[in-house]
Amino acid sequence: MGFMHFDESMEILNKIEVKQFRRVKRYLVDTLGYVLAEDIVADHNSPSFPTAAMDGYAVRHEDLAQGRLEILSINPAGSDLVESVQQGGCIKTFTGSLMPEGADTLIPIENVQVEGNEIVIETMVPYGFSVRAVGENYAKGDRLIAEGTTINFTHIGVMASLNVVTPWVYEKPKVAILSTGSELVELGEVPISDAQIRSSNNYILEAIVKKYGGEPLQLGCIADNKESILNGVASALEQSDIVVTTGGVSVGDFDFVKDVIVELGCDVLFKGVRIKPGQHIMIARREDKFIIALPGFAYSSTVTALLYTVPFIAKLQHTGNPLKIVEAILAEPFNKHIPKAEFTACNYQLKSGVYWVDFQGKKSGTSAILTNMLGSTALLITTEDDQPKAVGDRVKILLID
Repeated sequence: MGFMHFDESMEILNKIEVKQFRRVKRYLVDTLGYVLAEDIVADHNSPSFPTAAMDGYAVRHEDLAQGRLEILSINPAGSDLVESVQQGGCIKTFTGSLMPEGADTLIPIENVQVEGNEIVIETMVPYGFSVRAVGENYAKGDRLIAEGTTINFTHIGVMASLNVVTPWVYEKPKVAILSTGSELVELGEVPISDAQIRSSNNYILEAIVKKYGGEPLQLGCIADNKESILNGVASALEQSDIVVTTGGVSVGDFDFVKDVIVELGCDVLFKGVRIKPGQHIMIARREDKFIIALPGFAYSSTVTALLYTVPFIAKLQHTGNPLKIVEAILAEPFNKHIPKAEFTACNYQLKSGVYWVDFQGKKSGTSAILTNMLGSTALLITTEDDQPKAVGDRVKILLID
């Protein structure tokens, strides 16, 4: 199976259909970060009646010209006032109170002086001032939040106002994470050889999964032998919706992941993409479960996880990819030397609504330089056919922050 064009790999990913989506009802305050699995539709007008927007006096606007009005009653918020505003009178009304019958305007307390049982108008207001109209917030039948929305604090507030106690949400996909490599040392372990390196891939992948809406299942590091990898991946498939591995997908004598995936009865969707970094990426499927086999170098695995794992997490929740591609302007040249789609760490700034890109502090070298992702970093996207870029050229960047 030869290396394919990056666009072709994205087309395969986008065309994947998921047969079943798991939905669950969750208590409202526990839905933050989940994807809504139903439309939220208003079942009433808000407000349902004309309502005072501030503290003041409910009046008939035409009576303000009299300059002095009698205080007929007091209308606290939450009360069922039965009195109405009569000609030449007013009712003291508070923020959130229903406007008394007969009143069409609220004059703020700052605009009047109280003298005995009357108010003296000092500053006029226009007709309808500080009165919230019926349906100002939303009207009955309005779709306020669409299915597929990732729930934030505002959505929770709106649903609370509608008395939505347990909305339907899509379950977060479980993502099992496995790093392969006999050279890897876990956090807290002491290396016993200079050839060993500290494992970081499994931890950055766990963070990516959490950030972009999945539920990570950290399974740690596995030695480079076929039996261990076979058992590890098989177990991960049983426990999760997506299995993400790092390492073992290249062409070395100890790269067993690609073979194990086939032995486990998975259908390989593609293996090998003309991209830098991460050309040995492999994607496979078994029913509605997916295996995403990433390269072992830290920068490679991070970039390919953003390109391929994040969209799968979104797809299993019936929503769109949260990562956005925007246009930017180069503040310094970019030299392109190879005919591959490249994803290069760059600094970005937003100035007067325009994104600007430079490479200050970014190191050149292998696909292991994870520190290039530090700071306000995006990924500069160049295609196979792109030529070197000059200062001022417009480019595409993938926002990951």
